[in-house]
Amino acid sequence: QVQLVESGGGSVQTGGSLRLSCAASGFTGSRYCMNWFRQAPEKEREGVATLDSSGNTRYADSVKGRFTISKDNTKNTLYLQMNSLKPEDTAMYYCAADWRLWVCSSLTNMDYVYWGQGTQVTVSS
Repeated sequence: QVQLVESGGGSVQTGGSLRLSCAASGFTGSRYCMNWFRQAPEKEREGVATLDSSGNTRYADSVKGRFTISKDNTKNTLYLQMNSLKPEDTAMYYCAADWRLWVCSSLTNMDYVYWGQGTQVTVSS
């Protein structure tokens, strides 16, 4: 059974940093697509960053240069390093995973099979 568990969220001031983690138990294999999404109150869920098993990454324009997605295959854990945080980054952050590589073709694609429960990030000005 696949389970995705996010952690690392919290409250920081503008300009601060956080590193989110997504532990992916039961999600093994050499081909995968993984993504970080976020959803702010009264806003639609949006794709933040994707990573596929070939190492290809995509980022939303709003986070380029500030966020970095990575994966430690030995720990089967996905990360999102977030630097220079802004109040507009405040949201619930979710990780998602799938074995179908095509889901990584677009940041807006939310057709992932597996989802975590989310971790809250709050950035104060």
